[in-house]
Amino acid sequence: MINFLALPLPTLALHIPDGFLSLPVSLVTGAFSLVLLIISLKQVEKDYQDRVVPLMGVCAAFVFAAQMINFPIPGGTSGHLLGGTLVGILLGPWAGSLVMTVVFIVQALLFQDGGLTALGANIFNMGLIGTFGGYYLYKVIRLLFGFSRWRGMAMGTAIAAWTSVVVAALFCSVQLAFSGTVPLQFALFAMLSWHFVIGIGEALITLTVVSYIWRTRPDLIFDSPRPSLSPKL
Repeated sequence: MINFLALPLPTLALHIPDGFLSLPVSLVTGAFSLVLLIISLKQVEKDYQDRVVPLMGVCAAFVFAAQMINFPIPGGTSGHLLGGTLVGILLGPWAGSLVMTVVFIVQALLFQDGGLTALGANIFNMGLIGTFGGYYLYKVIRLLFGFSRWRGMAMGTAIAAWTSVVVAALFCSVQLAFSGTVPLQFALFAMLSWHFVIGIGEALITLTVVSYIWRTRPDLIFDSPRPSLSPKL
């Protein structure tokens, strides 16, 4: 077992390396991610048009590049964009999930950023929570505060992006605790205490990108504003 007292806080990051998860946790998270991805692939083949394929490539390249840029946060550590909610807003949860999966597979294989045995957990935590959970939270908030108004879009985007990071940290903490890597209380404190702050950076970056697209090409947004009402404040 890993000595958690010797682990600095940044070690307990969302990119889980090999050896941090038990076999049962790796299998369960991997199977769950695989099922969602198979459903996503079938849904994309059924409902999406060819024009979305170039946008998927652009989104994958943007998220991959953006995740290489770290921003400092108090406490001597740093964070970076996850991008799940952003991709979900632009592509929808189905295509967005496939994009995020490709990003994390490339990171694991080429840059050893996250372990191969933890790939299913990393895809679920950093990708699917944002593309599914973040997207549907954003959509509910947008419906409540104005589907075709910037106020609804902005509130939904910011809240969903921040929430996706915090929920990802929560799930990661539970997975590490169930694996016997660290006690749950320590994992929750180590992960949530600074992912609350990292979530703010996620929300600001996501909101900035969505704001630019809203003003320039609102038709590129999945569930774009209705033409008769487009785009209002």
